[in-house]
Amino acid sequence: MARLITFLLIVLVAGPGSAKAQQALEEPHVALNDVATAKDAHGVPALEARLQTTVLNGSDDSPVINTKVIIKNVSSNFYNYVTGWATFYDAQGVRCGEGAFKLDALAVNESAATDTPGLRLRCSPATWRIIATNLLTRSVDTAKPGEPTPPPELSVVSSPAEPTSTQPRPVNFIINIDGEEHPIQLNNPITLQMGNRERKIVLRSAP
Repeated sequence: MARLITFLLIVLVAGPGSAKAQQALEEPHVALNDVATAKDAHGVPALEARLQTTVLNGSDDSPVINTKVIIKNVSSNFYNYVTGWATFYDAQGVRCGEGAFKLDALAVNESAATDTPGLRLRCSPATWRIIATNLLTRSVDTAKPGEPTPPPELSVVSSPAEPTSTQPRPVNFIINIDGEEHPIQLNNPITLQMGNRERKIVLRSAP
């Protein structure tokens, strides 16, 4: 029971604040000759619009199918892409037509003309308003021309170590036989002609 009472108190306290916040974000209806304002997601005015089409006498049998609107960027952001709705109401405040608009590359304080294709205006409206559905700002993740390009990373490739030979270098010796010198290396045999026979001589290290 205590939890239920606590929950009801939270709802009662938070309810009025939520209603005020919702009302603050709603774009008001204005007369056709007045400037309509659209807000961003934070409730700050982002766009202003005024009608260039003066004759708006639509009916069910002969609806107005398009209007021309001047959109101005009144925010502090550069918008790459802007879309929204222009909605019209009769004298009793009943909606009787809406058309979408879009613009590309709208700078701060810049105005641009656009239309509202798809509009089916079935009355002679007394008021209108605009609502922004997309406000895409300029990306900050773009290349900065003043900054130098970082050098590419250098990969250090270590040269393979020279193979270490486990065999001892050959040592040259000379055998002198009767004044004749014959070069010989360790463990490499040498064949000498002695008389009528060939003699194989191998020089080894002593154990």
